[in-house]
Amino acid sequence: MTTERYSVVAQRGSAVLVLVAALLLLGIVLGAVAHIPLPLTLAAATVIGCWLLIFAVRERASRRPR
Repeated sequence: MTTERYSVVAQRGSAVLVLVAALLLLGIVLGAVAHIPLPLTLAAATVIGCWLLIFAVRERASRRPR
């Protein structure tokens, strides 16, 4: 019973670590965006958005049964 409890605590701890890392990365990215020109920010956002859209379409297509 105690080993199961430690396993749950370890899983929650790793989830919190991932959340903290994601928030740190978000802060760094937003800090960088605040210091670059708006057209460059919009261009980067467009590239990232297209990349995510292509990724989503490929993932959806790969999960469909043939």
